[in-house]
Amino acid sequence: MRHWYLLIFALLLLSDAGYAQFLTGNLFAGYSYGNADFLPNRVSINGWEASGEGKVLPFLGVVADFGGQYGSPNFTIQSLCPATNASSCLQPQHPQTAPISITQYTFLFGPRFSFQVKKLRPFAHALFGASHLHERTPLVSTTDTVFSYALGMGLDYRFSHRFGWRLQGDALETQFFGTWQSNLRASTGLVISF
Repeated sequence: MRHWYLLIFALLLLSDAGYAQFLTGNLFAGYSYGNADFLPNRVSINGWEASGEGKVLPFLGVVADFGGQYGSPNFTIQSLCPATNASSCLQPQHPQTAPISITQYTFLFGPRFSFQVKKLRPFAHALFGASHLHERTPLVSTTDTVFSYALGMGLDYRFSHRFGWRLQGDALETQFFGTWQSNLRASTGLVISF
């Protein structure tokens, strides 16, 4: 019977050691800027990004990354006439502009490789998941949710044992409404290590 108690005790110690190893990592929250393909032009969108990383090995972590970006650019209307209008319709003398509201959310997961050099921690990651887009104009509202991925790298600067600052850049690939978009996402903000 004592052997069973020793075996159970040893398994509990090993599981605690593995659990403690996975409890090292970091949390990030900050500002995010995007330069994205929407409508016929590229537009700037701003928002937030938050992520959590759990370390599996000293150089390898597993990341869950979430973000939201928003924009309200104007787009140009060349014609106010419906395409199937049989009656006469007066074309505008000058192109008209109309506001559009863009909301994009990303939900990404994947591995991150990093190493520590004194106060600096460079990293690179490959994140995979989904992106959701909602576009609203005065006449139309459309949404789409698609597979997306982000390949990126960044640098953490640790200014104390627990706190640091991150600079990060990603190439965010999406396929909204059947068209590939290659977008830039740059983020900066606070990192809390644990």
